[in-house]
Amino acid sequence: MFLKRPFALLSAAVASACSFPVWAADPVTEAIQSAYAPYRVALFKTNAGQPGESAEALKQAQSAWDQVSRLVKSQPTVPYANDALMARTLAGVDASYATASQQVASGQLPQAHATLEGVRDLLSELRRQNQVIVYSDHMNAYHAQMEHLLDEGPKWLKAGDGMPQLAAQAGVLSYLATKLASEAPASVQASPEFKALLGGVMRSVEALNAALMAGDKAQIEKAIGQVKAPYSKLFIKFG
Repeated sequence: MFLKRPFALLSAAVASACSFPVWAADPVTEAIQSAYAPYRVALFKTNAGQPGESAEALKQAQSAWDQVSRLVKSQPTVPYANDALMARTLAGVDASYATASQQVASGQLPQAHATLEGVRDLLSELRRQNQVIVYSDHMNAYHAQMEHLLDEGPKWLKAGDGMPQLAAQAGVLSYLATKLASEAPASVQASPEFKALLGGVMRSVEALNAALMAGDKAQIEKAIGQVKAPYSKLFIKFG
């Protein structure tokens, strides 16, 4: 799951997420990335346990996705032209939004959140199959490694021989954090807000590695618990 508990400090970022520009080399990818912004808001709202706001966020996400569908059907462009996977992706995202909307209406917000997470996977696979890379892919790579570390890290920490494994996985997270910095579009790298949010991510990873170097298990456990929040703030606005 992307967010396992709400983060009140993300409210301001959520409010402005849909207004930030996107960057792409072709109209379809640009439209998909534009539709990804309200999707992220819906993902956050369903996780935060806000039914009314979740329903509204889903409407906005569906509306944005409808624009993608109309664009693809009217003028399919490279690199997705004649791609059967595009048709399946359009249908899959439509179905995910429809299911999530029903779940929100029934008060099943955790289930709706899980359903919406599938949208990210559908879009990621579409890009992968068509050799398209956007900044969201680097965010997703960091997220996957982060969740692996959060799930397994405490187990490794308690195991008698788990410290090398924990250190190795923290090293992977450090590498992916540098990609979040280096792969951001130039206009984003110039943003003071991006720099501040990215700085939070980098500091959380540095704190984890410093604790590992010191061999302090209490500090390691604390550092693991402080990795997710900075990433979540960056994802909501720039993911």
